[in-house]
Amino acid sequence: MDVILASGSPRRRELLAHIHKDYQVIPANIDETIPQGTRPCDVGETIAKQKTLHVQQTRPNDLIIGADTVVVLHDEILGKPKDADDAKRMLQLLSGKEHQVYTGVSLRLGAKAASFTQCTKVWFYPLTEWEIDEYIATKEPFDKAGAYGIQGEGSVLVEKIEGDFFNVMGLPVARLKRELAAIMPQNKI
Repeated sequence: MDVILASGSPRRRELLAHIHKDYQVIPANIDETIPQGTRPCDVGETIAKQKTLHVQQTRPNDLIIGADTVVVLHDEILGKPKDADDAKRMLQLLSGKEHQVYTGVSLRLGAKAASFTQCTKVWFYPLTEWEIDEYIATKEPFDKAGAYGIQGEGSVLVEKIEGDFFNVMGLPVARLKRELAAIMPQNKI
């Protein structure tokens, strides 16, 4: 049995290595359109389940781990920005406010399945236009939900968090380790 990460995210790869060193990466290239009526807090888990189901079709005997992270402000999902203007719009919305970061995780091993959602609250400092433009110039916002990366140069935007720091990066490793122990044979992870 192999452990498969159904994500191409370099941050998730780095974080999964804290739990399990020997794993393969098979990104699930799926349509990530959000089903109509899905609550923002459930989107990550819904997409994570789709990812694991997709990869399990070709790897039915392996442990598949899927994850998806969404940034939510006042019930609006802030995905990855389309361009610099979109990144600026998102960062202006987040400026001086609290928002939530939800990471949904799905695990599949044969007929066994488990999933969960972890939430972390994040507060941004009030940001000046100059700070936003300077951050966008780093190009860091473009592949990240909510247009920021807490682990990189975006760390200077964050006033405080309540919850799991690694969840904001895209994989709540402490909770994942416990969930994996419950689904693995003889709890070997």
